[in-house]
Parts: sequence; structure tokens; C-alpha cells
Amino acid sequence: MAALLLALSAFGLPSAGAAEGTRSGARAAVSSAACAGAGSSPNGRNAALIDRATLCLMNRIRIAHGLVPLRFNSSLGRIASGQASDMVGGHYFGDQSSSGKSPLARIMASSYVAHHPGLHLHAAQNIGWGTGHAATPAGIVTAWMHSPPHRAIILTGSYRDAGVGVAPSVPSGFDGQWHGGTYAAEFGTRSR
Repeated sequence: MAALLLALSAFGLPSAGAAEGTRSGARAAVSSAACAGAGSSPNGRNAALIDRATLCLMNRIRIAHGLVPLRFNSSLGRIASGQASDMVGGHYFGDQSSSGKSPLARIMASSYVAHHPGLHLHAAQNIGWGTGHAATPAGIVTAWMHSPPHRAIILTGSYRDAGVGVAPSVPSGFDGQWHGGTYAAEFGTRSR
């Protein structure tokens, strides 16, 4: 038995192509064949593998839909890792941090936008947690692709950068006897 919970947040300036590539759900299933670690469960020692596998799977889907792959951005990766850890440590599941910061506030305070006056930002966040197979990158990305709002974020053609973070547990009160993982993915585009 596996459990799964998803949430998302989109913010910033709307952009052309915001829901490009929303073809039939038949292509939503995630093929993990070429993404090392896609079937691995977070264990506290493999966060980098899990993060890379999650981004790899999202990029395979984007490429299959004729979209540009997302570039890994270390600032967005730190924000995502921080949010995943904060949800587990703070015993909650939501877009706002335990200190009340929104996803946009976290990005605006980061080096992703620092020293860029007049910058236009388009950004979003997907979060989710799962147990059992649903805790793997393949499980989380498949769940996001079967959720229309999460799918739309992954398939937003204007996003160019992304960062993924995972915590090897689930927020207390949600977990059971299964090992799990809590994920956050940050998406962004900067322009003048």
C-alpha cells in the first residue's frame, strides 16, 4: 500500500505558452529507463541521485512534448531542498514555509534573482509526498503528470530553470509503516 499527496503553487508573470504540450494523458506515464535512480526511494544518503532522477524524468516528458529541457539551477535546488526539509521538520504539508514565507518570497530572497534590477520572473512550485513506490522519483513525477495543475507546470514551455529537493521522510501525521519521501520542485524563468 502506498500513499500520495500533492500540492502546487504558481506565481510571477504570466507567459505565452503557459500550458504548452498538454496532450492526452496516455503520454503522462513516466518511463524511467534512462534516468538513473528513478525507481529509488529516498534514504538520507541518496538525495542528489533522487533530485537528478526527478529532473531527468521531467525533462524526458518535456522533450517528448517538444519542449526545451529544464536546466538545473543550484539556487532553485537549495530552495526546493529547504522546502522539502521544512515540511518534514515542521510537520506540515503546504507551499508556505513554517516561518510563513511564500515560494515567491523564497525565490526573491535567493541568488536566482539577486543583482538583477528590472528582472521579470515567472516561477512555480510543485510539492508532493509519497510512501512505497509513490516515494520514488518515478512515482512522484507520474503522480504530478496525472494531476492537471501539476502537469501544466511541468509542461509550461516558458520555464527554463529548475531545482528539485527531497527529504527522506513524510510530514508527521501523514506517514504510516511505509518509508516515504517529501518532494519540492521549483521552476523559473528570468527575463528583462
